[in-house]
Amino acid sequence: MEHRMTPARWFQYPFRIFFLSLAAWSILVIPLWLGNQLAGWKFSPALMPLLWHEHEMIFGLLMPAVAGFLLTAVCVWTKTERLHGASLFGLWLVWFGGRAAITFGGDWPRWIPMALNLAFTGLIFWDVARRVLPKKQWRQVPILIVLLALLLTQAAVFLVPDVRYQLATLHAALVATCGIMMVIGGRITPAFSGNWLRKEGRADEASRIDNPNWLQHLTLAFIIALTALIATRAPQSAIAVVAGLAAVGCLVRILLWRGWYTLQEPMLWILHLSLLWIPLGFALMVLAQPGPWGEALWGNNVWSHALGVGAMGGLIIGVMTRVSLGHTGRPLVLPKSQLAAYALIHAGAVIRVLTAMKWIGDRQVGLILSGVCWSLAFLIFLIPYTPILSLPRVDGKPG
Repeated sequence: MEHRMTPARWFQYPFRIFFLSLAAWSILVIPLWLGNQLAGWKFSPALMPLLWHEHEMIFGLLMPAVAGFLLTAVCVWTKTERLHGASLFGLWLVWFGGRAAITFGGDWPRWIPMALNLAFTGLIFWDVARRVLPKKQWRQVPILIVLLALLLTQAAVFLVPDVRYQLATLHAALVATCGIMMVIGGRITPAFSGNWLRKEGRADEASRIDNPNWLQHLTLAFIIALTALIATRAPQSAIAVVAGLAAVGCLVRILLWRGWYTLQEPMLWILHLSLLWIPLGFALMVLAQPGPWGEALWGNNVWSHALGVGAMGGLIIGVMTRVSLGHTGRPLVLPKSQLAAYALIHAGAVIRVLTAMKWIGDRQVGLILSGVCWSLAFLIFLIPYTPILSLPRVDGKPG
């Protein structure tokens, strides 16, 4: 068996190349954004800078995380051949081309960045659908629904000329990402927690973890409805009602997984903690009602930073640290450095939310601190995990 790190190995399984790529882009994308906003750095994005920033946080970062996890997991669920080799390389090129086009393609024909970015989201949807539907795995249909919602909101960003509607569709896309986080996180978090508790001889505690399907479906329905309301710029009162229902549903689901049982295992509590930002974000959306307090929250989109930095950033790094070990045959023992990455992601989320709420006096300082926390967290991930993701499985099995 060859034990050298080679780029060809990145394309043996989707999680390898996409985890490495999104971590590298995560390190760069926030400094680029802050440099533009605070230091006047010039680049030529295909969308106005604010739209570019929000688009990249969702479609530039979350979607490769979804691709890395989902396209690896679905082939196991359906017992189908994984995407690998030239096909995987082609999919990665679409993602990479999309980043180049939307970041530097301001003078290019509009259809180029649109086609590349929609193609990546669409190809993920197609690859999942072509595996699960012929196998009649109806359990996976919620994933397809959320992926379709993401594809439609992303298309609207490029096709609708009005900036206000573009922002609304990006906010709707961010809410839709909560759907996929609650679906995937709602499977792995209670399952991983229960398995760990049983391994630790705590079967009684494991038996108390509950994850009713009806609550999953109800919560997802609220999230999809909220996505549609925000995309269509419905009245804030209607948005607040549905956001409140989604917040309650998500919070109840997460509490039923009893994350406090897992405080001794960082790779588990990071999942529970990250997901808790979702009901918090929806609760902040409820508070965004007309009036002095509400207008401040709504105007600064506090809720979007809770979801985008806390939930999305925390869950991405939590899933990557665990999946990368498991799928390369390594013991599920977190490298000590990753505790710092976990802490930095959530510290950055707290700072960013407080900055948006104007509870940190100097906005520029708050933005820089939260940005440093974000980029440093992914750099800390990348240093030990680059060899892990570039070397063969330690047990000699495919992976």
